[in-house]
Amino acid sequence: MKISFVIPAYNEEKTIEPLVEGIIANTPHNSPQIILVDDGSTDNTYAEMLKMHEKYPNNVEIIKLRKNFGKSIALSTGFKNATGDIVIMMDADLQDDPKEIPRMIQKIEEGYDVVCGWKKHRKDPWHKTFPSKIFNWMVRKIFKINIHDVNTGFKAFRKEVVEQIPLYGEMHRLIAVLAYELGFKVTEIPVEHHP
Repeated sequence: MKISFVIPAYNEEKTIEPLVEGIIANTPHNSPQIILVDDGSTDNTYAEMLKMHEKYPNNVEIIKLRKNFGKSIALSTGFKNATGDIVIMMDADLQDDPKEIPRMIQKIEEGYDVVCGWKKHRKDPWHKTFPSKIFNWMVRKIFKINIHDVNTGFKAFRKEVVEQIPLYGEMHRLIAVLAYELGFKVTEIPVEHHP
């Protein structure tokens, strides 16, 4: 089973190398497709991506956007280029731990279509966590979806899910909800979250 990763990045020069190394070390068979999407970075993110492509030419692909279009466009662009049976999206900042990858893949193999990484013990300041709790509570009530963190940037999907979800604006926040509304099986697992 082929695994694709879609990693949108904006000014993440310091985390690209350890993230790619972590993904390769924690993906079964060590042969993932890693799509790094530079969303108009103004630092050395693109140069770091090029280094990773040179080191892992069979794994790392790079997409460079002309300017900062935002996460939905960056993800959508990456999804269109993903060839894996399972597609995993991760943020580039290393708050999501690559060691959780096998557990997410296992949940897909159990029969789920979408697996959300629930930051049960979130390591963010209150001005991020409090609004997120309110947003997630409202989404759960409105859409009747039993997920603690629909907005997580760490999700695994079957390929057919990302092929059917249109992304624009801030729609990346609702991928799990949109998938649920389309009848896909959605679940979550608690994952380790780093500051």
